[in-house]
Amino acid sequence: MAVTTLDPRTALVLIDLQNGIVGNPGLAPHPAADVVRRAVRLADAFRGHDLPVVLVRVTAAADGADAVHGRIDGPSRAGGFPAGWDVLVEDLAGHPEDITVTKRNWGAFYGTDLDLQLRRRGITQIVLAGIATSIGVESSARAAHEHGYHVTLATDAMSDLDPETHRNSVERIFPRLGETGTTEEIVELLDKTRA
Repeated sequence: MAVTTLDPRTALVLIDLQNGIVGNPGLAPHPAADVVRRAVRLADAFRGHDLPVVLVRVTAAADGADAVHGRIDGPSRAGGFPAGWDVLVEDLAGHPEDITVTKRNWGAFYGTDLDLQLRRRGITQIVLAGIATSIGVESSARAAHEHGYHVTLATDAMSDLDPETHRNSVERIFPRLGETGTTEEIVELLDKTRA
């Protein structure tokens, strides 16, 4: 399904476009450089229409004390990140009007002030993009849907560590949470509805 509507108060929320994640060479189906380029395109369009841009980054204390501690079967990354790992990519930095949210979980809502930042600005819809599709983006989309926001997902401005998990999110999960579209479809609708 294509994107049909962008509310008058829509915000762009970009997930984990930071040095340590964008620097991963194994992203698929879209290379990190393409994801960042499209995210910049979206951010410029939103800023151009005086709509909020939210840059979400993930981090943890060096000793892992603030990391999630539940038992899991897969590998865990509880702290110990190299210096600069959690710094937002330079292409998106340098806009003081942007909102920066720091998270310590997969999703951007739990344990952060994202919902407060959005509600106080009267935001009713968010456009999501970032890395990784099935982790940070999907978790944030699920929470946004549960919080009552209209959700739109820029599927060509996200990527994953595994093309199959990306495909599962885009084809099976996202249509249950909101509308999906490409960067250009979203920018075109944004320009058309605000002309």
